[in-house]
Amino acid sequence: MNTLPMGEPKERVARAGSPRGEVVLLRRDADDALELRVNGVFVMDTVHTETERLLATATLDAVLADDRPARVLIGGLGLGFTLREVVADRRVSSVEVVEIEPSIVEWHRAGLVGETAAALADERVRVSVGDVQDVLAAHPAACTDVLLLDVDNGPGFLVHDSNAAVYRREFLALCREKIAPGGCLAIWSASGSPELNTALREVFGNCREIAVPVPLGTRTTTYHLFLAR
Repeated sequence: MNTLPMGEPKERVARAGSPRGEVVLLRRDADDALELRVNGVFVMDTVHTETERLLATATLDAVLADDRPARVLIGGLGLGFTLREVVADRRVSSVEVVEIEPSIVEWHRAGLVGETAAALADERVRVSVGDVQDVLAAHPAACTDVLLLDVDNGPGFLVHDSNAAVYRREFLALCREKIAPGGCLAIWSASGSPELNTALREVFGNCREIAVPVPLGTRTTTYHLFLAR
């Protein structure tokens, strides 16, 4: 997810309500990009996708150094750029995408997000609609090799307060239980978080933080990826 919009929306492509509020897909006037908003808050767009893609590639490169097949679980479909990057890697044997908003899944299947439409149709991909915390808890131990989490804007810029638990030690310990030996957890965040870094080190014994500068209009912000094995 991203946190800063660029330009003003001109067209509402789709809108849906859920128990968590309003989800809207917009097309912007300035650059013709698609933009996703939740309860009026900018979440991500189809222009600044560098870190969503790096979330996949950096993690897969870390885990697949020996070219062994990998099972991947992605928490958060969003606009699909992380998923697209995952399915582009032929070493990936299966992908489960967990998305809490059914409308977002429906919009992808309807072809409203053209740049990533083919990714969801890949035969290796299956979709689970629900909260990643609940879905993961129901899975057996060592069920995945790569776990990618992009369910919110990070612990410092939450869209939904309930997602705070995703960045805490208890859920991170659950993630470790579900990752097979030699696997990796990666978390996207809009900002650095010493607390998340510490929690990952406590649970996994290590944490690599990658800071990625991203130009947004006339200014540059920095997004962060946290990797633990």
